[in-house]
Amino acid sequence: MAPATLESAFSKDSTSTAIIVPGKPALTVSYQKLSSDVKTFQQKLAHVGISAEAAVSIALPNTYEFIVSFIAASWQRAIAAPLNPAYKQSEFEFYIDDLSSAIALVPKGAFAQDAAAVRAARRYNAAIAECYYNGHEVVLDIKEMGKLAGKRALVETAQPDDVALVLHTSGTTGRPKAVPLTHRNLLRTMKNIQATYQLTPKDRTMLVMPLFHVHGLLAGFLAPLASGGSVVVPPKFSASDFWKDFVEHQANWYTAVPTIHQILLRNKAPSPLPRIRFIRSCSSPLSPKVFHELEKTFGAPVLEAYAMTEAAHQMTSNPLPPGKRQPGSVGVGQGVEIVILDDAGYEVAQGKEAEICIRGENVTKGYLNNPAANASSFTKDGFFRTGDQGKKDPDGYVIITGRIKELINKGGEKISPIELDNVIAQNSAVSEAVSFALEDEIYGQDVGLAVVVKEGQKLNASELKTWMAERVAKFKLPKKIFFTDIMPKTATGKIQRRLVAEAMLKKEKFSAKL
Repeated sequence: MAPATLESAFSKDSTSTAIIVPGKPALTVSYQKLSSDVKTFQQKLAHVGISAEAAVSIALPNTYEFIVSFIAASWQRAIAAPLNPAYKQSEFEFYIDDLSSAIALVPKGAFAQDAAAVRAARRYNAAIAECYYNGHEVVLDIKEMGKLAGKRALVETAQPDDVALVLHTSGTTGRPKAVPLTHRNLLRTMKNIQATYQLTPKDRTMLVMPLFHVHGLLAGFLAPLASGGSVVVPPKFSASDFWKDFVEHQANWYTAVPTIHQILLRNKAPSPLPRIRFIRSCSSPLSPKVFHELEKTFGAPVLEAYAMTEAAHQMTSNPLPPGKRQPGSVGVGQGVEIVILDDAGYEVAQGKEAEICIRGENVTKGYLNNPAANASSFTKDGFFRTGDQGKKDPDGYVIITGRIKELINKGGEKISPIELDNVIAQNSAVSEAVSFALEDEIYGQDVGLAVVVKEGQKLNASELKTWMAERVAKFKLPKKIFFTDIMPKTATGKIQRRLVAEAMLKKEKFSAKL
């Protein structure tokens, strides 16, 4: 019988390797040891009062303690909520408040440093615990009990329809939407990924994506483990260490955003090349040029995929050889129905462009506490509207032709322009601000920003960037800031980001000619 929960998928009494954390010496963890450590940590969570549906905010980097705490929270019927450790206090506050988190897990030393996640957790009375591996087990060092004071819980057994994971996805409305994913959603995606890439216990992947991102968590970690394979988990992506670790620990595939592929292409390839079974690319469009460079340089098939948080990651992928790999296409549906629907919800003729929509067991049933978004995001037949425009070629391969939504997709990180606008509007010198996507060679897209300064005020790009750096994560900072006296608007006074972007770039081009 196929596993129905993360507990049944990973509770294995096997001495084969599950996790390798590079280092001197490297930490090598068997499935048996992983299962034991997860069970022990689950008991610790229960002891401090974490029960079913309690949100566990995990503000940890890619580490063994992240892995153990994430799986243990899901086994305890709690909701794992991974967060980018680089967030500022205001960003942590939003996510902790949005889920009414019961506890925030932070790295060793964070409490003494009064780190941003610690301050945010304290503001919303969440318990605060440092989480680290001491060489024997993963420690849960409670620093403040917060709302868990005096509580205890029983050790639980997860059910397929329990929400195991909540990730937030930025929306064009500016307020990030909470995406609940059940054990059933996650297990289906893991099974789909396993089938797409024919993953077996012989496979070992090099994890380069962050575990707080659905790409790294599902494709780079959970799916390989569910296949009985193993995962090499460095603390972060390092171009200088990537191939050394890949070769030393005998990895045979990896999945990444195009930005990382391009960084690896700019660095010297190892000689001799290791045997790479395949390279997967996802979360941002891969140009045909980079596709061909990757295959030529690394001697491996490159398989571009298409994914969304709402689908628990993967929706489509190009197949392994001897299947056709089509540069510029994200492949065919993998365990999901893919249709191209018009605004009225009717399927269009093959080859015609409209909105890409999906349906499958991996897809969330709807956003948390957001009926308006649910109403607009799902058709009456239960298809999820991706917000991406695309078409199917004669072989059924999906080609994405543009974004209907206005998100900025920077190397796979989705940035809400309205969220940025709202932050910048708080600057006392700013009259109007509009952020938008700029084409970028490395990231696919980057952040552009148009600003109207208030009369009598002075503000330059460097000052504004410094001000923003206190309020948003580094990856959200604009690449270019354009200052203008008048913000382009439609006849009805509406601001259209596309028009603003065109006007600013035109103005820049004109100035360059002078």
